[in-house]
Amino acid sequence: MTTREDFKRDFLEIVSSFKEYLLYLQGLNFEGLPREKLSGFNPAKQQLASAETTEAEDKAARLGALRKQMVECQHCQLGSSRKNLVFGTGNPNARLVFVGEAPGRDEDLQGKPFVGKAGQLLTRIINAIGLDREDVYIANILKCRPPENRNPLPEEIATCEPFLIKQLEVIKPKLIVALGTFAAQTLLKNTDAISRLRGRFHLYQGIKLMPTYHPAYLLRNPQKKREVWEDMQMVQKEYQ
Repeated sequence: MTTREDFKRDFLEIVSSFKEYLLYLQGLNFEGLPREKLSGFNPAKQQLASAETTEAEDKAARLGALRKQMVECQHCQLGSSRKNLVFGTGNPNARLVFVGEAPGRDEDLQGKPFVGKAGQLLTRIINAIGLDREDVYIANILKCRPPENRNPLPEEIATCEPFLIKQLEVIKPKLIVALGTFAAQTLLKNTDAISRLRGRFHLYQGIKLMPTYHPAYLLRNPQKKREVWEDMQMVQKEYQ
């Protein structure tokens, strides 16, 4: 069966050959060809960019519809105590998704994930591997803030995780970074400590997943930054 990737590859090969032929004809001063240089002529790239834009728009629309379903969510007790739903932000066509455990105070106020001090550190981590926040997608297991930033309860995770699963199904990332114990254990269905899980890739629904320490934990334990950097170097290599 011909896959979408097979089609893209064949299309690029055809266009590349056509471009080479045009350049050859231009070198022969073949009549009827435009005199401007063909070096910038790349319809394959334009076609691919257009397809990617359309795909991103479709994913953004599907994520928007999912968010709309959650705005009035009262499936658990957190729905009544939150100020804002913290759905997720970033590139809907991202190859890399970061998943944390739950929103904090700043996130609850702004309705965006990772915007406090831990979020600033996450931004620096993302920048350190040559990316911007706009290149990736960021979400949490829970979409509502637990009171006083307490740990998520099992029933809250069970209620909210299906929405994260739907987000990941829409985005279809190549890589996932699970930030902290709850994110890693929830996605991997593994009760091992984050210190045992980090440092190597695991598989989540066929997607490579790297568990690492949560940025908030790094603020309290800066000596662990080196281990996170080791994890992120592996992510960077796999991303490239």
